[in-house]
Amino acid sequence: MRIDKYLWCIRYYKTRSIATEAAKKGHITVNGQVAKPSREVFPTDKITLRKDQINYKLTVLDVPLNRLGAKLVDMYRKDETPPEAFEHLELLRLSKEHYRANGTGRPTKKDRREIDDYISDEDFYNDNED
Repeated sequence: MRIDKYLWCIRYYKTRSIATEAAKKGHITVNGQVAKPSREVFPTDKITLRKDQINYKLTVLDVPLNRLGAKLVDMYRKDETPPEAFEHLELLRLSKEHYRANGTGRPTKKDRREIDDYISDEDFYNDNED
């Protein structure tokens, strides 16, 4: 079975065309070699793919005949992705949310005035303490 079809069948990619694009961009390797979308996959092959800033590592156990339900995927692949990869993704997500909540955008004029008032009040209290 082709590598793009295999990764689509075991639900790593939502469509075959997305899996094909990933292979063309060099995000997929089989046994340490960059794979073209038409590369055949056999049991015991080691697949490494980069998706969403995570390097997934898989071992092919068997080749399915068609797309599988999510519960049946583990019969056809063994996931050897280290847990540190997922922790790294969580840290990236948290660091992006640190400054401002998602969807709030830039401060409005009212927000800016409130920030300026808060800062000037702090300066006022700090000057009077001396």
